[in-house]
Amino acid sequence: MSKPKHPRGIADTEAQAVTWNIRVSPRKLNLVAAMIRGKKAQDAVAQLTFSKRRIAGTVKKTLESAIANAENNHSLDVDRLVVSKAEVGRAQVMKRFHARGRGRASRIEKWFSHLKIVVAEQTVQAPAAEQEAA
Repeated sequence: MSKPKHPRGIADTEAQAVTWNIRVSPRKLNLVAAMIRGKKAQDAVAQLTFSKRRIAGTVKKTLESAIANAENNHSLDVDRLVVSKAEVGRAQVMKRFHARGRGRASRIEKWFSHLKIVVAEQTVQAPAAEQEAA
């Protein structure tokens, strides 16, 4: 009498990790996410390690979580993982005020973001010489 099992949203050769409510604007986070899209997972970790941006550490933790999920939960080969998606979304916006001259106030918005990283296992392609011989 239970509900039917929810189908998996991603392919069997993929794993994901999601981080919600990161205290950085989506525009800034998307610049870091764009650096790693389409790269090999180990190259992306290396690039984030030496990035000067403050948020790169959080992105690196999320990427390492996706890699660990792929290895432990889905039995994927870590050496063949590629960052297939790095999606950035808007979260809530904290609204604060800044006191100005003549008794006025202006609004300050503090943006939050969501980050979803999907890593996929790349298929190994046989070299052209072996395909012709077969």
